[in-house]
Amino acid sequence: MPSNTLEVWGGLECSYTRVKDRYGDQLEYCGHYRRGIEDIQKISELELKALRYPIIWERYGPSRRDDASWKWLERQLNTLRYLDITPIAGLLHHGSGPIHASLMDPCFPAEIEKYAKEVAGRFPWIEYYTPINEPLTTARFCGLYGFWYPHHTSARSFAEIFLNEMKAVVLSMKAIRTINPRAKLVQTEDLGKTYSTERLQYQAEFENERRWLTNDILCGLVKAGHPMWDYFMWLGVSQKKLEFFSENPCPPDIIGLDYYVTSERFLDENLNRYAAHVYGTNGKHRYADVEAIRVKHDAAFGPKVLISECWDRYNIPIAITEVHIHGSPGEQIAWFSFIRNACIEVIDHGADIRAITAWALFGSYGWSKLLTEPKGEYERGVFDVRSGEVRSTAYTQFLKTIVQAPEAISMHQRGWWEEDSRFIEEAVLT
Repeated sequence: MPSNTLEVWGGLECSYTRVKDRYGDQLEYCGHYRRGIEDIQKISELELKALRYPIIWERYGPSRRDDASWKWLERQLNTLRYLDITPIAGLLHHGSGPIHASLMDPCFPAEIEKYAKEVAGRFPWIEYYTPINEPLTTARFCGLYGFWYPHHTSARSFAEIFLNEMKAVVLSMKAIRTINPRAKLVQTEDLGKTYSTERLQYQAEFENERRWLTNDILCGLVKAGHPMWDYFMWLGVSQKKLEFFSENPCPPDIIGLDYYVTSERFLDENLNRYAAHVYGTNGKHRYADVEAIRVKHDAAFGPKVLISECWDRYNIPIAITEVHIHGSPGEQIAWFSFIRNACIEVIDHGADIRAITAWALFGSYGWSKLLTEPKGEYERGVFDVRSGEVRSTAYTQFLKTIVQAPEAISMHQRGWWEEDSRFIEEAVLT
């Protein structure tokens, strides 16, 4: 398949997270609510095929039917439609819902199902949906690590949150399809993998089974005999709760893979090699959890390996739904090229890869501290909005060229992630 069949999509960083009783709204931070149509027009200049666009439950769910915020949203979506940019509607992005909602509440799936049906009723022409972005990642951050509301730190809370999210996806798509039978599910999740020293191989193996849970659940694969079935039973999850998914399969129409330089991890019990802030524990061993790209190890890794694993597991069309790195425009160009090259190689071996997505078109705030503080450090995207206005960069022009004339782009730029200087000193593991 020639490289020019790989579509280029875009996306707005739209996390709407809650930390205790304080909400953080990325679209407010970047100024999108203020600029509105101006942003859509800037995006149209890139000639992208599709745009991951937020219709966030926390912002629109509590509103009255005649609320001005719905009218604002309608203008943006109608402009996208007029410009022939396909929206992929996101309803919950690392969030937990309006102030009354909780990811731990058994009523959570039915509440977001109701919201999804309202969105589909207002915009019956929208075809692509991501009801909940990265549910496994959100469940870990909210239920296992305690970073986001409800700030729990137990495996049982993680399981309850995750299964609530997954039931919400299934019910939301059923509700949407009662209005638009052609509606398609684009299910996003972090494309990660864990590597380790020999002693911690058991932990790496567990995490590498867990990483597939989102799409295994949706495809109805989590049954007795599945590697994670006994884990859920051990946590006290009822068999009936798990059987809901095998009885109501909702396989994605497109699997969305989000890949970052931090997505692959390495676990090492030799703590003296690493800074204290990367230390963690599973209750049995203490270990450092670091970016695998920073460690010399023998395992095959990188986006080509992981995308191939996903294709071999599911044989469902794939899109890379987030491509972003914090760095200079030159580094961003090299990173996009690096991921795109990996996609083309996997396509050449028979995989169905539909698109690669330039994420955070207007940048993002606070991810260096995992959105745990208000606003936070800015990371530029395809555009730079630090001044309050939308400014083009070298990355902007690169993306236009990739869409309009991909054959004109040299795809051999090397980034720091390919240089020996990336390795942590003395962290040489065999």
